[in-house]
Amino acid sequence: MIGNFLSGSVGTRGVCEDLADRLTSAGWPVLFASSKPGKLRRLWDMLSTARAQRDRYDVAHVDVFSGPAFLWAELVCWVLQRSRKPYVLTLHGGNLPEFARRWPRRVRRLLTSATAATAPSGYLREQLRAYREDLQLLPNPVDVASYPFRLREQPTPSLIWLRAFHEIYNPTLAVQTLALLTADFPDARLTMIGPDKQDGSLQRTRRLAGKLGLAGQITFIPGVPKSEVPRRLCEADIFLNTANVDNTPISIIEAMASGMCIVSTNVGGMPYLLDHEKDALLARPGEAQSMANAVRRILSEAGLAGKLSGNARRKAQQFDWRLIFPRWEALLRSVAEKPAA
Repeated sequence: MIGNFLSGSVGTRGVCEDLADRLTSAGWPVLFASSKPGKLRRLWDMLSTARAQRDRYDVAHVDVFSGPAFLWAELVCWVLQRSRKPYVLTLHGGNLPEFARRWPRRVRRLLTSATAATAPSGYLREQLRAYREDLQLLPNPVDVASYPFRLREQPTPSLIWLRAFHEIYNPTLAVQTLALLTADFPDARLTMIGPDKQDGSLQRTRRLAGKLGLAGQITFIPGVPKSEVPRRLCEADIFLNTANVDNTPISIIEAMASGMCIVSTNVGGMPYLLDHEKDALLARPGEAQSMANAVRRILSEAGLAGKLSGNARRKAQQFDWRLIFPRWEALLRSVAEKPAA
């Protein structure tokens, strides 16, 4: 399994780590790369593991992201081809469709080189079908039973934001939204949880909170272990997703499993994951007033919160590992039995 296994160092845990753990528990011998710190060390570990360990595995799985990380996937897959190993690609990230429009030949060449390719959302599958028609939909799963459900029929103005502090997730929009809510809900509180991606977003968010006089109403928490996420979600009633670019974030599926009332920007894969007015409210991207208006509706419109909360939990059950993991096992077995391209 080739991807970023970084939960032990930076606190970010990808779906590939959960899948590796599930496969290991089910008796699959799993090799993975990489958990090495530093981008170049991690890339070298991926390439050397794929080549040096080629006699110890029958099938490979490679995560594919846009930007410089796409080149990593290309290099790893070149090594796999030279080693005559079949492999599965899994596409990630809301920026991948735009990347594909800029580099169509590279994307088509990589996708068609694999024995199979999967997408975690209907959005990515639809956007990238032009480069490979038989993309398989395998959603990002969660262990729904690990997230205690609480029906939010009478929610309080307790908000939570759970992403990495990076400009593409627009964390300052959450602060601006809180500022607009305080006039009507002076007891509103916001908890912001996520690792610092070192692009200045965390510092800008803290400065804005101080400038707007909200420092006492916002709690900043570094990235927490995955085991702590259910408890943190239980402590709030409304989940804010302020991203400028998005696909199918695990954090939103976790919030759905907890029965939170979700307000998200209407970008990328969000309208494929969330049904507006049914299990979430979608707001215009980058507009704090639109986000704040949606939160006000949840806090004041009779019956809306309970409807969103209950429907969110029911939808989250479609993403349970018990349903998704057997499909992963079947796919990997079928690819392992086929010759490499």
